[in-house]
Amino acid sequence: MDAASNVTYIILGGHIEVHRYKYLYFLIMFTAYILIICCNATIICLIIVHKNLHEPMYIFIAALSLNSVLFSTNIYPKLLIDFLSEKQIISYQTCLLQIFLFYTLSLSEFLLLAAMAYDRYVSICKPLQYPTIMRKTTVCVFLVLAWLVPACHIVVPVALNINSKLCHFTLKGIFCNNSIYLLYCVSSTALSVYGGVVLFNIALFPMLFIFFTYTKILIIAYRSSGEVRTKAVQTCLPHLLVLINYSFLLTYDVIIVKLESDFPKTARLVMTLQIVIYSPLCNPIIYGLKMKEISKHLKRLLFPGKVH
Repeated sequence: MDAASNVTYIILGGHIEVHRYKYLYFLIMFTAYILIICCNATIICLIIVHKNLHEPMYIFIAALSLNSVLFSTNIYPKLLIDFLSEKQIISYQTCLLQIFLFYTLSLSEFLLLAAMAYDRYVSICKPLQYPTIMRKTTVCVFLVLAWLVPACHIVVPVALNINSKLCHFTLKGIFCNNSIYLLYCVSSTALSVYGGVVLFNIALFPMLFIFFTYTKILIIAYRSSGEVRTKAVQTCLPHLLVLINYSFLLTYDVIIVKLESDFPKTARLVMTLQIVIYSPLCNPIIYGLKMKEISKHLKRLLFPGKVH
């Protein structure tokens, strides 16, 4: 604790030889951050500029890209500062804010993917009703709920822990996440149960809904014409790839707090870096390459005059 300002600081102890390799770490993570911003911004701009991409599916993809930018901006600036600092510390209040944004934006990804799955289900399984069901109002409601529902869930434990007493001050990570619960003097059973409820409501339930929806789509596509099957594969495969990728990373984040000190520090760092690099960077690449219309506009942007 800083006696002069009465601020409690937490040491981010997940770094490995940061003073020795700080410039290398900084260069790698700065490059990754710029790539994440540029790739996601490109997808967002393409969807905004081209009117034929003003459809619910592409709007949800733009929202997913925006979510990735916000997620990365919550982590990278502080991480880059830490690489060049003598001490890797963060104030307790800032740590709670980072946790709130980290989990709000992480869980928003599942709800956005669930909204995309519903959109694909209606488009392929109920094409005649699609314009009526997926109106602009419906899309806007889905988008608002995708960010509002996780925020309302996550704000509860964060608010309750503002005045919680810390008995340990070294966090085994390079940014704040659920490992902070290992620092408290008293662990709350009620908050642990609440965390399980949140995980089911905003992660597991949307995942089950997505798999159920895509199973229905595949069954109907299998019974339909080749054109319907092709459309189903082209639009559903990217969403499933993103979902599987993100689910593995979230599973790591959930179980890491249970393993406590049993998880090797190097492995912990590698997995953490995958969370902040792999998903935000791969999402726009997957959608840019696999979504036919986005890929077409992207090629026109990168190779003007060569693609017609």
